[in-house]
Amino acid sequence: MKLVFATNNYNKLKEVQALLPSEIKLLSLEDIGCTEDIPETSPTIEGNAVQKAQYIKQHYGHDCFADDTGLEVDVLDGAPGVYSARYAGQAKDALANMNKLLDELDQKENRNAQFKTVIALELNGKLETFTGICKGEITLDKKGDGGFGYDPIFKPTGYSETFAELPLIEKNKISHRGKAVQLLIDFLHH
Repeated sequence: MKLVFATNNYNKLKEVQALLPSEIKLLSLEDIGCTEDIPETSPTIEGNAVQKAQYIKQHYGHDCFADDTGLEVDVLDGAPGVYSARYAGQAKDALANMNKLLDELDQKENRNAQFKTVIALELNGKLETFTGICKGEITLDKKGDGGFGYDPIFKPTGYSETFAELPLIEKNKISHRGKAVQLLIDFLHH
């Protein structure tokens, strides 16, 4: 089975392909010749995932899944949330995003947060969504050089390491994206 994963993020593609069974061949946007920016105008994480999956199906005719992920911080009323990638501006600069978040949490005791991933699957004319959540907290400073995005400042509950310090195989077992992808795999197996 071939499925398009609506992303240009090589790290995400690699992470998800490692989770999928070998009979599912993942195609990237580059593989199908999609070079335009897919609209992400929904005010919700779910809405953006659905919007991207439906865009690929409508414009390219491929069965597809798309994800959207946000980091939701309790004391910031769920921010940065749907704006996680552009939190410090349109450049999608991970370091600037982390620095802005650390600045906003300076002197705050409650550092609880969660990563939320929603995957929208457009398959055989039907739409399904799968949600994965990983609870944790924002650290006081950056640790580790693995992962991407906010990984160096997110410590999952029950761990002493940040996502950036964990081996990919370990991170995939507990991460928001890992959980959502597992739900997707379970669905595809039925």
